[in-house]
Amino acid sequence: MTNSSSSSKKNGQDHPVEISGPIPKSQRIKMSKTEENTEKKILNKKLKDVEISVPIVYGNIAFWLGKKANEYQSHKWTVYVRGATNEDLGVVIKRAVFQLHSSFNNPTRVIEAPPFELSEAGWGEFEIAITLYFHSDVCDKPLNLYHHLKLYPEDESGSLSMKKPVVVESYDEIVFPEPSEGFLARIQSHPAVNLPRLPSGFTLPPPVPVEDTSKRKRGDTKDHPLSQWFMNFSEADELLQLAAARQQVQAHIAKLRRQISLIDGQNQQLKSPSDQ
Repeated sequence: MTNSSSSSKKNGQDHPVEISGPIPKSQRIKMSKTEENTEKKILNKKLKDVEISVPIVYGNIAFWLGKKANEYQSHKWTVYVRGATNEDLGVVIKRAVFQLHSSFNNPTRVIEAPPFELSEAGWGEFEIAITLYFHSDVCDKPLNLYHHLKLYPEDESGSLSMKKPVVVESYDEIVFPEPSEGFLARIQSHPAVNLPRLPSGFTLPPPVPVEDTSKRKRGDTKDHPLSQWFMNFSEADELLQLAAARQQVQAHIAKLRRQISLIDGQNQQLKSPSDQ
C-alpha cells in the first residue's frame, strides 16, 4: 500500500511508508451545549481493529522542448500526487508541499488544494521531497515522500521525442489505523478511499452530507490534460501481473524438475556397473 510510512504495499521506486500517528484530538474549546460536546466525543472516538487505506500515485511527466530547448531549459515537467484511480484526494489531504532544488525561485512550493501538482521547466534531474498534510480528523502527522525527478529516458541511446514524454510513477497506499468515527463517516462513500472489512457487529456511522460537487472546484484528475500518460495501477492489472509471474515461476520449477530427473537418471546409469 503507499506507505507513507503507513502500513502498506508498494510498487515503484520508493519504499512503503507507514502512518502510525495518533488521530488528532478535538480542539479544547468549551462548548456551551453539552449535546455538542457529546457529539464531538463520538465523532473523535477511535475505531479499534479498523484501518482505512488511500491508494496514491506520485511521480513526474517530462516533455523535451525540442528546438525551443536551451542549456537552462531543456524540458517542461510536472510533478504530482494523484489518486491511483484519479479520484479527488482532497477528502484526505489538506495540502502538499514540494521542495525543489535550491536553484529554483521559491523552491518550497505549497499547494493548498487538489490537484496536488506543480509544473516547471529546467535541464537537470534531482530529488523532490513531497510532504503531505492531512485534514484534522485524519491524522496530525505529515507524511514525507521522495521522488527523483526524471527528464531523460532510461535508454540513453534512444533519441529524445517531443511527442512521447518520460513518465516515472510510484504506487503506494497510505494506511490510517484506528480512524475516528468522524473521519469514517465523512469518507465512507468516497471512491478515493478503500474501506476495510468492519468488525463483526459494527455498524457504520451515518454518512456526513456531501457538498454539492457542481458548486465546487473539481479535484480529481480524470480529465487531466496529462491523463493519457498516467500509468494504470488498477487491481485487475496487478492480478494479471501476479498471474503471469506465477506462470513463469511454475514453468521454471518444471524445468528444474526435469533437469533434476535427468541428473538422477545419469547417476543411476553411472552406479549400475559398480553395483553388478
